[in-house]
Amino acid sequence: MKKSLQIVMALFVLVFVSSSSIKAQSYSTAVGLRLGYPLSVSIKHFVSDKNAIEGFVGFRSYSGYSWRNIGGLYQMHSPISGIDGLNWYWGAGASVYFWSYKNGFVYGDSGKTSLAILGTLGLDYKLENTPLNISLDWVPALFINGYSSGFGGGYGALSVRYVLN
Repeated sequence: MKKSLQIVMALFVLVFVSSSSIKAQSYSTAVGLRLGYPLSVSIKHFVSDKNAIEGFVGFRSYSGYSWRNIGGLYQMHSPISGIDGLNWYWGAGASVYFWSYKNGFVYGDSGKTSLAILGTLGLDYKLENTPLNISLDWVPALFINGYSSGFGGGYGALSVRYVLN
């Protein structure tokens, strides 16, 4: 786990160092799946050449509890020089989580709601000559209330989306 985190951090440092001039994004809207924690359906839409909004609805189930969430992110994209279609991005957003606990779990058989402020840092790639977009991101969360109050650093996903334009 520590080695994987070091590799991901090194990749992000490389992205920041190699980014340069801004140019128009190669797609405007894409719909697909965020294959990560949580598993989500996602829609991403560029509101300008370098700014996008992403909305998502997710689900996660684990022994003793499950949750559903709905949220959104505002992202600022910058191209990586030398690789057409590859951008790094960062941004922020918010999400609402709806928790459900089973009997025997610490919180009993009940449900709760949590609010979280999200950050995002990632890579976004539009495949050339095909209507696919792939992104990889880290989405740390600061839970304001509920079962998971505090910082959660284990969120993020590999996203695969179909480009609509």
